[in-house]
Amino acid sequence: MTEPLNGATGPAEARERFRAGLVRPTAGIADGYAQANLMIVPQDLAFDVLLFAQRNPKALPLLGVLEAGRVSGPALAGDVRTDAPQYVVYRDGVEVERPTDVAHVWRDDLVTFLIGCSFTFEAALVAEGIRMAHQDAGVNVPMYRTSRRCEPAGALRGPLVVSMRPIPADRVADAVRITSRYPAVHGAPVHVGDPAALGITDLSAPDFGDAVEVPEGCLPVFWACGVTPQAAIMESRPPLAISHAPGHMLITDLPDRMFQIP
Repeated sequence: MTEPLNGATGPAEARERFRAGLVRPTAGIADGYAQANLMIVPQDLAFDVLLFAQRNPKALPLLGVLEAGRVSGPALAGDVRTDAPQYVVYRDGVEVERPTDVAHVWRDDLVTFLIGCSFTFEAALVAEGIRMAHQDAGVNVPMYRTSRRCEPAGALRGPLVVSMRPIPADRVADAVRITSRYPAVHGAPVHVGDPAALGITDLSAPDFGDAVEVPEGCLPVFWACGVTPQAAIMESRPPLAISHAPGHMLITDLPDRMFQIP
């Protein structure tokens, strides 16, 4: 279980709590504000990340890019080095640490990509009576590597990663309708039903996050996930990359409504 934070908590307050050392998944926090996946790379890899995002927009919908050395920007009255609850540092594609800030590894040549997150549309699902199993259980959303390959770009290649939420069978069409209005944060699902069609053999053993039960009468529904670039980093093995820890997002000052299609 995770320490509770009220969904009405504002982004500045949430970031302050994380900066002070609180570590927990961010699902259900700061309702009404967009959450962002982070991918931070040296400038010589930044074009490849940008091209990877352009070629795989479902998994990597860009909310913004901070130029080399920048730690804040219009979308964030905070600091990308300190204001996510937890980070992952990769060297040669291998995870070497999970710190609560990355000031100690920061360099002036680092470029930050803010990538849309499906946590952003969860409040809209809940508002229409579709419960989120991971929020109810107080755990991280389950995420899985799939057998689908992303379109490669430069030095980057890897599999599509998806997040999964159990949805009552009679509400799947509603979930598709609701989330399709948020294309900037992954949009509609990429798959509904049989996980084997995505090469997922065991829903109880996610590659990232925590397993949740798929109750009788529910179907597993899969959305493209912003952990996809992390999987690409692990496969492509650049000398240095920094990301958020899966499920531990940077909460921006951007209102959800900016990304909602009427």
